[in-house]
Amino acid sequence: MTANLLEFDLEGLALFCERLGEKRFRATQLFRWIHQKGASSFGEMTDLAKSLREKLLVSAHVKGLDVISQHVSSDGTIKWLFDVAGGDAVEAVFIPEDNRGTLCISSQAGCAVGCRFCSTGHQGFSRNLRTGEIVAQLWFAEHFLRRHLGRDERIISNVVMMGMGEPLQNYSELLPALKVMLDDHAYGLSRRRLTVSTSGVVPMMDRLAQDCPVALAVSLHAPNDELRSNLVPLNKKYPIEELLAACNRYLQHAPRDFITFEYCMLDKVNDQSEHALQLVDLVRKHSTGGVWCKFNLIPFNPFPESGLLRSEHNQVLAFAKILSDAGIVTTIRKTRGDDIDAACGQLAGDVNDRTRVDERMAQRRTVMLRPVRSFDENHEEI
Repeated sequence: MTANLLEFDLEGLALFCERLGEKRFRATQLFRWIHQKGASSFGEMTDLAKSLREKLLVSAHVKGLDVISQHVSSDGTIKWLFDVAGGDAVEAVFIPEDNRGTLCISSQAGCAVGCRFCSTGHQGFSRNLRTGEIVAQLWFAEHFLRRHLGRDERIISNVVMMGMGEPLQNYSELLPALKVMLDDHAYGLSRRRLTVSTSGVVPMMDRLAQDCPVALAVSLHAPNDELRSNLVPLNKKYPIEELLAACNRYLQHAPRDFITFEYCMLDKVNDQSEHALQLVDLVRKHSTGGVWCKFNLIPFNPFPESGLLRSEHNQVLAFAKILSDAGIVTTIRKTRGDDIDAACGQLAGDVNDRTRVDERMAQRRTVMLRPVRSFDENHEEI
């Protein structure tokens, strides 16, 4: 079986080249062709020796993910559904803005955390994505957008690991993918513009701080353990005090001087003034001086299974004012792509839930019944 070169960070690709009897610098050339130029055919890589290209033809390939569907929102947001085989599909979303382009990437097919307000969690969990499947979402989106927009320069300036799945529960595959995104020979993202979102896997937060400290967003969603455990089951294992202590440890290594707390606004559940005041107390209790966190208030995107409703806009404003008046930097996320189910908490894809085997056998969903859109090596639809 040949190796998919999307699976390798630069060090891994250098080791692969050495196994072929090639110098390590060949890996840098390959890396640039694949990630900077979007090449998938070794014949395109004209500055590689013919002998190396012949070796690669029999030992390696560059293969992205098949695109099942593409939807474009009225606000310019684009959502892709990618086939990851075995009846599973994952989603990625590109959000264009005046001064940046953000890609939201999935790390798992489904999610085992099971947050009440997230439609991905309601689908259950199938499997972790491999490094190459994580990277392939960026590889496809970047080069598709360049051709689509007729531009040579980089389109995607920010990547957020906020798609399907809990990234830190897929740490071994996530870490090399982050290194690819950061590498100047690939996408050259800064650590400040690469964000990992977590529901609070404390031991892996500590590992990420040592291995690859990027911007961190923590899904908080509640000011006390009783409520958070109801909304985010992982809180039963890593309660708020333990989580916030880990956040402060992370700050010692983080590329930014603050942690972002994501807070999904749920009508009459976690959006009352008493909840905001409890958050103020929490922040002050764990402050070591100065601004150490900011809050991102997220309008809930309802789906029937949740039994939850979106907070009224005036309630969100009142909640934000309490935090802001206490000196806490607070923003309200603008909902993007909700008309194509691409907004926060709406990514669902198609998942064969391994956690509900009997139900899966009775009601097996086969994603390949949907039409697959094929793209050539230039990322154009066939």
